[in-house]
Amino acid sequence: MAFQFSTAVRNAWLDAIEAAIGASPTLEIRTGAAPANCAAADSGTVLATVTLPADWMAAAAVGAKAMQGTWQDASADASGTAGHFRIKVGGTCHIQGSITSTAVGTGDMLIDNPVLAAGQQFNVTAFNLTASGA
Repeated sequence: MAFQFSTAVRNAWLDAIEAAIGASPTLEIRTGAAPANCAAADSGTVLATVTLPADWMAAAAVGAKAMQGTWQDASADASGTAGHFRIKVGGTCHIQGSITSTAVGTGDMLIDNPVLAAGQQFNVTAFNLTASGA
């Protein structure tokens, strides 16, 4: 049997993730597939770097946590197709995952247009964390 957790435990777990990472982490949008894990070296080209809001995730509810505030870059750093993201503090990766467009909707993070041109504005349209074990 798989573990199962109460909603209160799942909410606390998710809120602890944001607390451990801290306020205003950096979001990197990168080309290609994500590395094997957060401890692995960065891969791909950095297309954009965004400082997230101080309170970047809403409080967890019903075992899920959604992005909070505006996650936007007014001017992408380079041209290319977004393939993965990394959320970091300093040089340390804490969360990584895939990216797709809002229209496709299958990535861990959704952005309005994954094909970026240097200088282009883009927006993250959805990012959610969901705790397993419901």
